[in-house]
Amino acid sequence: MSGRGRLALCAFAATLMAACSMLPLVDPATWILQASFLLAVQCGVGALGRRVPLPRLLTVAVQAIVMVVLLTVAFAREEALAGFVPGPQSIQGLADLLTAGADDVGRYAIPAPSTAGIRLMLVGGVLLIGLAVDALAVTFRSAAPAGLPLLALYSVAAGLSNGSADWLWFLLAACGYLLLLLAEGRDRLSQWGRVFAGAAKPRGGPSSGIGASGNGALAPVRTGRRIGALALGIALVVPAALPALDGGLLGGTGGGNGKGRGGGTISAVNPLVSLQNNLNQPENREVMSYRTNATSTQDFYLRILALDQFNGNEWRASTRRLKDVPKRLPNPAGLSPDVAVTEISTNISASRSYQQTYLPLPYPATEVRVGGRWRYEPEGRTLVGDDGETTGGAQYEVSSLVVQPTARQLAGAGTVPAALRREYTQVPDSLPEMVRKTAAEVTAGSTNAYEQAVKLQNYFASEGGFTYDTSVNSGTGSAAIGRFLRDRRGFCVHFSFTMAAMARTLGIPARVAVGFTPGTAQSDGSVSVGLRDAHAWPELYFEGVGWTRFEPTPTRGSTPSYTVPDTPSGDADDPARPEADDSAAAPVTPSASDSCPAQERRQAACGSSALPGAVTPTDTGTPAGTVLGLVLVALLVLLLPLLPMFWRIRVRARRLGSSTGRTPADATTRTLAAWQEITDTAWDHGIEPDESQTPRKAAARVVRMGRLDTEAAAAVHRVAGAVEQVLYAPAPRPGSGLAEDAQAVRAGLRDSADRFTRFRAVVAPRSAVRVVWEVSERRAALTGRWRAPQRPAWLRRPSRQQG
Repeated sequence: MSGRGRLALCAFAATLMAACSMLPLVDPATWILQASFLLAVQCGVGALGRRVPLPRLLTVAVQAIVMVVLLTVAFAREEALAGFVPGPQSIQGLADLLTAGADDVGRYAIPAPSTAGIRLMLVGGVLLIGLAVDALAVTFRSAAPAGLPLLALYSVAAGLSNGSADWLWFLLAACGYLLLLLAEGRDRLSQWGRVFAGAAKPRGGPSSGIGASGNGALAPVRTGRRIGALALGIALVVPAALPALDGGLLGGTGGGNGKGRGGGTISAVNPLVSLQNNLNQPENREVMSYRTNATSTQDFYLRILALDQFNGNEWRASTRRLKDVPKRLPNPAGLSPDVAVTEISTNISASRSYQQTYLPLPYPATEVRVGGRWRYEPEGRTLVGDDGETTGGAQYEVSSLVVQPTARQLAGAGTVPAALRREYTQVPDSLPEMVRKTAAEVTAGSTNAYEQAVKLQNYFASEGGFTYDTSVNSGTGSAAIGRFLRDRRGFCVHFSFTMAAMARTLGIPARVAVGFTPGTAQSDGSVSVGLRDAHAWPELYFEGVGWTRFEPTPTRGSTPSYTVPDTPSGDADDPARPEADDSAAAPVTPSASDSCPAQERRQAACGSSALPGAVTPTDTGTPAGTVLGLVLVALLVLLLPLLPMFWRIRVRARRLGSSTGRTPADATTRTLAAWQEITDTAWDHGIEPDESQTPRKAAARVVRMGRLDTEAAAAVHRVAGAVEQVLYAPAPRPGSGLAEDAQAVRAGLRDSADRFTRFRAVVAPRSAVRVVWEVSERRAALTGRWRAPQRPAWLRRPSRQQG
């Protein structure tokens, strides 16, 4: 097999090895077989195009066309012309599938089902990355930049996966990249011909020179392997020493293993996956704190959003139109004036590390005073950040109602509006029959929806023999609900969504709220809410009361007092009796007048209470040491690519700046250094050195290929003449002005080169590869593996046949 053929095969293998990092994202993972076959066809087309040979850009274009045809045949054959030719309808079909796939990615937790849209995104992504790797590494013969698309492929998988073995996939992807680099190195070495083994052996030993075999020929290969192994080791060790970055709608680590140390930001992702991550955190890191003038925080749940659509695969939030936040939010839907309510005021401070797009609010909020760009969703009564607005470090004030229905009022609830009943009682056909059957059995004998809801709550919380267990895989689809009813083991996600589904089968409108339980009271009168307070609970609708919280999860939250039949809802929160504050905070004064009529007080028409003082969260964000470490790592990452430039500047200054010494040996050293600088400068500008030529012929070659003007050409020939003097003349005449000549040649090469060539000559000089050779030579000298280090061609005296 030719060198380019081996390189193409390695590019194919490297792409597949990097693609394996996405295997944990989808179940089943059979898509990798389809991607492998299509990628092999695409790479084969590229190999044929290079063999013809076609121009490089045309080869890449043909491969791109073949990629589109392959995707059309695999995913849009019915809409294609003749079953394989892409047309407008097939392109539209692929676009629709991509849109559906993007929607599925946001809907499903890891591992997601292998839907057609997700499958197209995976296979298409692998083919696109494979095309980029093949084009860079094989067609344009530059394997090093091919690591960027491979890194992009792995980064997408690492960002979405919540597995605990990410380092294994990174190791596999890194090995594929090193394999690609090794193949390119061997291919380049093979183009140089046979490598000089070094100086002649002592008399009686084997001959050296061309045709000699020795360890020197293998030195670059060994050095490449060592550098690759060292870089791979650093890449594995450094991330382990950095602080974990958190992620999730509710907070917590995005990795999902529950072992992050915190300190990062928390982005909006699948709320249910994040919720399970939060509950399994080893440290209950604070995400927010609050003060309220409610007399009790037992029922003070902070709600983020409501999930109201159940399609059989999952529960999700409906897509609804957003509005500007009104000064005072509308009255809650379905709330009757006969139900007692009390308006309370709360001041909430979010940690700087808690960043997500939904604003946690007590339900139902009546007025929100918050800075930034926020929008209002009326149906769920939620506030959503606009244009990148998040909760990080937010301090805001909320007025909300404490709704206090009695069991009698809930039992006598009126008829639910037809539209609301139709929307919130839908269940998919895939829901197991045992769900309906169990709901009917548990609620047998009930005379109204309220009694059914209480029996469902008690069945899960105490009477059904269920066990609270956060290690159970998170899932809200029909299969997960059936498995939960069978195994009777899960956490709040399973309890809340199963009760909501069973309530819907009974004709009770239901949805699930996601947010936080009340938190833990602090000695200063504030309340701290941590990651482990993340929670999900069902909300059931009763006409005259509105959406009402139930608590089916055992050992979590608090059971609402109105779920005990014929028992009042408990002590009403009274704004005139604020919670005591031992930290000398200003006392809270009520705004509701004692003369306010009872009916108006129930409707929250008497104004809001004065807000308590602001609370400073105990979580101050990312520690200074962590920030400093991240800054240092970022600087290191930025400076590493510039090391060749810094090395080249230093070497140029050393070669051309030395003027000490008047002996013939000093003159020879300066002359050879100037010639070596000219050779490397030409190499940096794309003129590779030809070690088989004499200095005079090499100078003519640089003039011709570098398109030098008269002044620069004369400078090259003067330095070449000086080199011939010190190498061949019996009594060499030392040259003068060699440093100035070398600078003139560099200026001439820059003037004749295009912008990209000039930029690369400065930032990524080709001659910097001599660092690798020098390291290899010194390493071999220290270990004694070389008997005579190999020297660059311009430091060896040419043979008489050459001049």
